Amino acid sequence: MSNGASIGIFDSGYGGLTILSEIRALMPEYNYIYLGDNARTPYGTRSFDVVYRYTLENVKKLFSMGCSLVIIACNTASAKALRTIQQNDLPHLAPNKRVLGVIRPTTEIAGTLTRNGHLGLFGTEGTIDSMSYNIEIARLFPHVKVTGQACPMWVPIIENSEAESDGTDYFVEKYCSALVGKDPLIDTVILACTHYPILKDKIQRHLPSGIRIVSQGPIVAESLRNYLTRHSEIESQIEKGGNCLFYTTENAQKFIKNASIFLNEQISAETII
Repeated sequence: MSNGASIGIFDSGYGGLTILSEIRALMPEYNYIYLGDNARTPYGTRSFDVVYRYTLENVKKLFSMGCSLVIIACNTASAKALRTIQQNDLPHLAPNKRVLGVIRPTTEIAGTLTRNGHLGLFGTEGTIDSMSYNIEIARLFPHVKVTGQACPMWVPIIENSEAESDGTDYFVEKYCSALVGKDPLIDTVILACTHYPILKDKIQRHLPSGIRIVSQGPIVAESLRNYLTRHSEIESQIEKGGNCLFYTTENAQKFIKNASIFLNEQISAETII
């Protein structure tokens, strides 16, 4: 484990690796620690209480490993746990540390992504049911209509290395048709799950031509860079060694194998409890 301050990236599984990849591409100089709670994934179908408990446990673990800033790179955990952790836990748990999510950076620019004010959203059942995107976007861009579609089969497909199989097209077409059926005027779709960029090409093929697909990775990375520029008291704590450590609550070899779906590099990883 690292003894210096790092940026922690947490996800319930592998999807957060797409966020980590974009952050490291934009800011390679910092030290990072990635933690995947693969033993308890998926979070998308779990209750608010369970997601909050699991997320807080993982945030505490990253704090104990030397992270002064933790990014919850999971839409479900951001929707169901982030606000409670920020408001109720951080003040007494670690007042000098910070926890950020992936929903706020996306909603802050959502109104600029759509040309006609009709925005689509693909996410897990937990993210869609929470209405977090709808509420935040309505507050910032009241003229934008947000239509969500839960895609419960996509994460299992991706994590079982079936993203390129012919059978995957059935479930991609199913959810794309369902979303457009709810609002045929949608001109932009946000992939509100960090796994979904793996299916981006298939999603594009099954949506009507002209619909723009937006992945969160670049948005979150740019938002984090701006955050660190504005908060020098946090930025100054983070070591600049360009290192990245990977941990999982599951079998490390299984994690290494599946991580190759999301990262264009060979990694090593350790199991942590």
